[in-house]
Amino acid sequence: MIEAAIIGAGPYGLSIAAHLRHAGVPSRIFGRPMDTWVSHMPKGMMLKSDGFASDLYDPQGALTLKRFCAERGIPYADTGKPVPLEIFCSYGLAFRERMVPDLEETNVNYVERVPGGFKVHLENGEAVQARRVVLAVGITHFEYVPETLRHLPPQYLSHTARHREVSNFHGRSVIVVGAGASALDMAGLMHDAGAEVQLVGRKPEVKFHGDPTGKKRSLWQRLTRPSSGLGPGLKSLFFAESPLAFHYLPGHLRLEAVQRALGPSGGYFIKNKVVGKVPLHLGYAPEGAEVRDGKVHLSLRSVDGTAKELIADHIVAGTGYRVNLDDVKFLSEDIRSAVQQTKGSPVLSSNFESSLPGLYFTGIAAANSFGPVMRFAFGARFTAQRLTKVLRKTAVRQTVAMSAVEVAVNTK
Repeated sequence: MIEAAIIGAGPYGLSIAAHLRHAGVPSRIFGRPMDTWVSHMPKGMMLKSDGFASDLYDPQGALTLKRFCAERGIPYADTGKPVPLEIFCSYGLAFRERMVPDLEETNVNYVERVPGGFKVHLENGEAVQARRVVLAVGITHFEYVPETLRHLPPQYLSHTARHREVSNFHGRSVIVVGAGASALDMAGLMHDAGAEVQLVGRKPEVKFHGDPTGKKRSLWQRLTRPSSGLGPGLKSLFFAESPLAFHYLPGHLRLEAVQRALGPSGGYFIKNKVVGKVPLHLGYAPEGAEVRDGKVHLSLRSVDGTAKELIADHIVAGTGYRVNLDDVKFLSEDIRSAVQQTKGSPVLSSNFESSLPGLYFTGIAAANSFGPVMRFAFGARFTAQRLTKVLRKTAVRQTVAMSAVEVAVNTK
């Protein structure tokens, strides 16, 4: 039986595995490397995070994105220069090769409880027993589609996470629902690919994150809105650098902060691809949809009650992700029912442990406990360091206990 099984090989899983490996904690990691980014993000996308906030984390900082780019002669800047998706994916795969060479590129089919821990069933037929399981699954487990659209058949409705390629929408009419980064990116990239795109958003305006001018910030700006891994501002600085302090806030304040902080916005670099090019229907929410004569008819309603109908070949839901443990189907029903939840998210201790001893959640599933930073790669640093400290202690205690048992047996 190993000490820990890590499920997921994105920025969180790889960073945790690199730390545990360096600390000598017996563990195995399963998953396709950087799968969410490699397989579910549209080609041509840029990361909204700055370069310095887009690292994966090894204990010694040996392979940052900056160093990776320098080794290959790739243009890079800590701030002010967007990171292309393809560069980030290449960097993540290089990190895997160098820091987590023992990654097992197989998916997990099922996890169940057994005496002393868990049994992890792999798609290759192997069953692995582990005292602890760390879930570092990607956001694609939690795709959210508004209830008013879920009844549509897949040929008329999809989520942004389903479209690595957008070129197949050339010449087709598409409605993108949402006004966050994924929706705006998809609308802009589809327009560039020759699709006839319209965008629908609940808010009366779309917002864009970042400064396209590249101007040096004044001393006053740096003091009043300091930079952080989540952007400028004192709140963002707190969210980025103090996830443990965030954990100790009252529950209602944490939930409110996660829901409201760092709201929907696109990167400044996508603005020119959307504004003035893609028709925007802002202040409208989907009220219903139906298919007639081979087209999907989307009914909208504004806050003041104004109705509108849009017609297209396809609707793409750019409505983000919402954690719901029932969507993690590879966890047994017994495990899911044993985990205390708040609004679909696991309630976690200060060590990322759920109410089911030995089961840990990271990334977006930990956002309600540790703050908005868990929705970004930047949160992997704190997560890896914190979990390694905890799992190293438990591994030592386990070793001491086993040694004591062996001594007792041998002296009989």
